Amino acid sequence: MSLRVTNTRTGEREVFEPADPDEVLLYYCGLTVSDDAHLGHARSWVHVDVMHRWLEQSGYEVRHVENVTDVNEKIVARVGEVGDSEPEVATHYLASVIEDMRGLNLKRAEVYPRVTEHVPEIIELVERLMEQGYAYESHGSVYFDVTTFERYGELSNQTLEELEAQGEADERAEKRHPQDFALWKAGGVSPEAVAEHRKADAPELDDTPTGETWNSPWGEGRPGWHVECSAMSMTHLDETIDIHVGGQDLVFPHHENEVAQSEAATGETFARYWLHTALLETEGEKMSSSLGNFFTVSDALRELGMNVLRSFFLAGGYNTRQTYSEATIAEAEERWDRLSRGYDRAVDALDSVDAHTKVADDALRAAVSEARDSFAASMDDDFNTRGALTALLELGAAVNRHVDAGDAYDYRGLKRAVETYEELGEGVLGFSFAGESEGDVLVGDLVELVLSLREDAREAGEYDRADALRDDLEALGIEVQDTDDGPTFRL
Repeated sequence: MSLRVTNTRTGEREVFEPADPDEVLLYYCGLTVSDDAHLGHARSWVHVDVMHRWLEQSGYEVRHVENVTDVNEKIVARVGEVGDSEPEVATHYLASVIEDMRGLNLKRAEVYPRVTEHVPEIIELVERLMEQGYAYESHGSVYFDVTTFERYGELSNQTLEELEAQGEADERAEKRHPQDFALWKAGGVSPEAVAEHRKADAPELDDTPTGETWNSPWGEGRPGWHVECSAMSMTHLDETIDIHVGGQDLVFPHHENEVAQSEAATGETFARYWLHTALLETEGEKMSSSLGNFFTVSDALRELGMNVLRSFFLAGGYNTRQTYSEATIAEAEERWDRLSRGYDRAVDALDSVDAHTKVADDALRAAVSEARDSFAASMDDDFNTRGALTALLELGAAVNRHVDAGDAYDYRGLKRAVETYEELGEGVLGFSFAGESEGDVLVGDLVELVLSLREDAREAGEYDRADALRDDLEALGIEVQDTDDGPTFRL
């Protein structure tokens, strides 16, 4: 069976055929590093990771690029909280993002390009669009004229007349059409934009930060959000890529604008397949930093562990909405327990003296083959991770029946079952059947104990002792942050 994917651009389930039969070019819209990553981000990361893994399992070489947006008014709004400049704030949160990615057991992308590294390529792309008549300069800013691109609105299935105005209110007077979008913005970030994203309890600043600016043919300014991904994707992959993945909330305007500016500049299809991950909800709303209803990846990893989180995320397809709740997490914990117990029983029986060369259990061997076939059929069905999980759970049931049936075990059947768990459960779904490190759990418990002692000291007015405990933790590489809900830490 060939892999089939749901292409947002056509709205159809299509057979996946990369331009190069041996290689897949995959681009994922990464984070704006203005806050700690939350579980909504982690859900997309894990699904993209499994796409990457299954494509490799299917025989492709995967060139996976995931950008980092380190130029943004949300980052500027955090100046004074975790850094004294836009680059310092971005670096702080980028460090936490990298740690979260490793904690989730994600395969590394080929590169993680940052906007600040690609300003020359962005300027070059903007100049190219102006030369070809798709963009125009106005008051030191440059805008894309959406009326010049006939297919504008195709990705989001909208007509030009249906589209909302784009950009801040002060842009409207500068643009030819309300729907035109910025490729380059003159000057720095406006005080109004900073105020919009500044937290109520943020420290007072002597001057409102304006962020970084760069010299360009149109004067000092900053890149527009949408053009950044086109420039980075074309720099590290090609003018046409196979798969472009991002959250459903990015279809319009971000991805619509990527299509327009990229295809206008090159005359080529920008992405052959557009795949969009659905949102994670809690209490009926999408989980997001702006709504404040999120759980950070670091906290969730510390509380639940990587395997339970992956069990939770993969229980739903990448393009179906999912709800985070006590009930769904309890289901994820039970599901991981069943998976890990099935694996452990298979390993224990395989490595026991009761595993024999001449014992053959046709039912076990058939179940292994069926699990592998069902897993592959599910993954080829638009990366159906729920079906893939079910296949491994059914394999566990077969292992249990075999082990419970008697004292003599089928060595070859069990060996094939263990290989299936490791090849598909670990290699494709990204679990670790060895489990999380007990040492990491112990370290976390000890840090929590020290933080508890620090809180006791603060409540007793022993502030010097409390500060000394914090300094000792930071000397060991443990960053402590005080929040309204109590102290948190990051290794």
